[in-house]
Amino acid sequence: MVSQFGSLGYTIMRKTADQTVVQKTIIDTLHKEAGFPAHTAKITKSWLNDHGVGVLDWPSNSPDLNPIENLWGIVKRKMRNKRPKNADELKATVKETWASIPPQQCHKLITSMPRPIEAVIKAKGAPTKY
Repeated sequence: MVSQFGSLGYTIMRKTADQTVVQKTIIDTLHKEAGFPAHTAKITKSWLNDHGVGVLDWPSNSPDLNPIENLWGIVKRKMRNKRPKNADELKATVKETWASIPPQQCHKLITSMPRPIEAVIKAKGAPTKY
């Protein structure tokens, strides 16, 4: 799970499976107590601080450098002309389309990562062309 609190400039970066019961409870409680989307709440920063939840400093509009986003873009483009009629057909179409992406394309995305990472570092987290 990546929970971004964009307006606060903080992100909790952990997969749900890696979270302890306490961490899951804190996050669930935060959402319930806030009563509205956590990323818009000023109370969030105080609540996290008061409850000892560690967060990373994260620019609110930082670029998404995860290559999986590019892969999903490829799937979306390949599915542009598909018209699944129900959820089962949609799942099957996504799986089929995903399987059609050659490993070389995934490798190319991964090996291209140094350029955008360097650009983000140079821009100190500000937006880049990536």
